[in-house]
Formats: sequence, structure tokens, C-alpha cells
Amino acid sequence: MTTDVPDLPPDDAVRAEGLWRLTTEQVDPVFGDIDRLDTLDLLTRINAQDATVPKAVATQLPRIAEAVDLVVEAFGAGGRLVYAGAGTAGRLGVLDASECPPTFDTDPSRVVGLIAGGPTALTTAVEGAEDDRDGAVDDLARLGIGPTDVVVGISASGRTPYAVGAVEKAHRRGARTIGLACNAGSPLGRAADVAIEVVVGPEVVAGSTRLKAGTAQKLVCNMITTGAMVRLGKTYGNLMVDVRATNEKLRDRAHRIVTTATGADDATVTRALADHGGRAKDAVLAILTGWPRDRVDAELERADGVLRAALAAGSGDTTTTSPTTSPTTETEIP
Repeated sequence: MTTDVPDLPPDDAVRAEGLWRLTTEQVDPVFGDIDRLDTLDLLTRINAQDATVPKAVATQLPRIAEAVDLVVEAFGAGGRLVYAGAGTAGRLGVLDASECPPTFDTDPSRVVGLIAGGPTALTTAVEGAEDDRDGAVDDLARLGIGPTDVVVGISASGRTPYAVGAVEKAHRRGARTIGLACNAGSPLGRAADVAIEVVVGPEVVAGSTRLKAGTAQKLVCNMITTGAMVRLGKTYGNLMVDVRATNEKLRDRAHRIVTTATGADDATVTRALADHGGRAKDAVLAILTGWPRDRVDAELERADGVLRAALAAGSGDTTTTSPTTSPTTETEIP
């Protein structure tokens, strides 16, 4: 499909022509009547398009796996995961970064989200900021990006200057880089060590990449951090044993996690959580081994915080109390 480019200054005309060629910017005539549909038909059309996103993401699983392995390697070396993007893409990176501390008990400095235009852009559109390549360079410089870090540039078009600039800057500083885009053969993908290009096709509202493209980016970010944290031992089976129990809902979740992992009664679980400052992982280890608090702390530190490794280290210890129940393989924790 071709679209005429209006009369513009030469540089702007080149940019506009390039933009209109992008899959994410195409105008699909199939959706040309959506403003005449009733509400249910409109939502049915949107939902049908949303259902195509996971299949598009599936085509990129090998590249996503590469990205996860890079993050695992970076964390093992004491490095960081940094997202950088503008607009919706930037907000999704910040969102994913902000969810890691409460879910996986990571230090907030280990997974960082940068958005063009700074914190103001999280709630107010600062559209011109996406063109600020130097802004990305400055933001990464302030973080002191280096060889142990991984930087993920996120851009639906795959050509946003802020995201591309971030990846290029990170590469020059020796960091590993990932480009997450929704167009094939993107400048962002070409600049990165790993190109994840999820082609979701034209949007229901042409060019509104907060729709399918945003959904795809959210799914990929979820996979990168969840996959990395599982690989790093931040779960025990599918239980989030590193959860920070900072409110009533999470305290209840911690209690159910410990119960599921140990099969212990409520009184035992309550006591173990109280003895270990509400930390589910510590409580599980204490119940399954019978170890006192100081040994639980020491063994977890020796195992780099990995519960399964700490349990394996103590499996031959005659002072270890055998659990009466194995962790369930069918767990539903809301």
C-alpha cells in the first residue's frame, strides 16, 4: 500500500516517506468503518486483533531467549538491566522495571527504566523528547553504563532517536544491547546485539502503537525479566518466594507461598514468617530444614539467595528435618 507524502521541506519529506512505509503506520482498509460500528462490534474487532499478538511474539522466542541469557549473565556479574524508550514504549519499560523489586526483591538500581523527557513523560506526553538522541546519551552517562550492563532500547517504529541513541551509546561503553521493535529490519534492531522485532501489522487505529505494538512490547518485557529472575533462582518452582510482603495482600500471599512449599500448618507458617521478618524464602528454608535463623541466613547467603541451592546444600545434613509434603506442581496464587 502506498500513501502520498504532502509537500514538505526535503528533510521532512524523506522522514515522512520512510514513516509511511512502516508496517506499524499502515492504514488497513479492513478497519475503515470502525467509527460506524456499535460498541460491541468495535470491541470484538479490537479483541480479534489483540489475539494475533502472542503469535507474533512467538516468532521471536529464540531472540527473547538470547536476551534473557544476556540479562542473567549481567546480573551474575553485578550488572544492571536498563530499558530506554519514548512515549508508550518508555512507559512500558519503566513499568516493568518498577515491578521487579516487589515481585523479585531486586534492588531498584538493578532494573532501571529510562523514558525520554524524564519522569514528567510518564503522565504527560512529551512527544518532542523522542527525537532527543543526545538526551539518551546523557541519561546513560548519568547511570555510568558499562560492560556488565544490558540496555534494551524499546521503540514500536524501531527508529525512535532516543531508543536508537541509547543502544548506540551503550554499545560504545561496552554494554550488551537489545533492540525491541515492531517493524522488521529496523535501525534499532541493526544497532543492537539482539534484535527482537515483533511484527504485529497495522493497528486498528492507524499508527496508534499503544495498541498491538504496546501489547507486544509488554509481553516481551514480561518475558525478559520473568525469565531472567526464574533463571537466577528468584522463584522456587513457580512460587515467588522473594516477594516483598509490604501490604496485607502480599502478607497473605507470602503465607500461602510458605504453606504450599512446605505443607506446614497455619501456626507453623505464621511463626516461621514472624521469626524471619516476613520473608517467605527464609521461612520455607527454616521449616523444611529445621535450621535456626542464623543458619538459614548463612546458608542463603552462601547459596546466593537461591532457595533450591540452599536446600540441596543441606540435603545430606543429619540435622535437616525432612519435609512432610513436597512442593505442589499445581499452584494458583492470585
